[in-house]
Amino acid sequence: MIAVLQRVTSGNVTIDGRLAGKIDQGLVVLLGVMRDDDENDADFLVKKIAGLRIFNDKNGKLNLSIKDIHGTALVVSQFTLCADTHKGRRPSFVRAAPPEKGSTLYEDFMKKLEVQGVPVQSGEFGAMMNVNIQNDGPVTIVLNSRD
Repeated sequence: MIAVLQRVTSGNVTIDGRLAGKIDQGLVVLLGVMRDDDENDADFLVKKIAGLRIFNDKNGKLNLSIKDIHGTALVVSQFTLCADTHKGRRPSFVRAAPPEKGSTLYEDFMKKLEVQGVPVQSGEFGAMMNVNIQNDGPVTIVLNSRD
């Protein structure tokens, strides 16, 4: 499972002009579910994300987690993170989880993040979305549950 975290001052997702999810300070989490991922991968990333100290304390040091700042996560499914670009110029997505499995693990990930005390907003699995991100810093972190 791959997650791209962007520390934001705000973010939102629209689908066909309709607002699907919106946050102020927190994290936009772009989440790619791989074919061989399972609940253990979701557990690992949820615990890492909930405790990752990437927000500034009063001295400007990266010492606070999303929970410490009472931030919100905007979780957006993004199977293109699973792309294999080793051959040719067209990405292959054979490593991405099939839609049913991907959707289940995406929903599981969000529920587990809420259990950790992080409020969650989301896009819609499998939808064509417009994601607006006001990156703060910028701070962008890539996590892979297999690393």
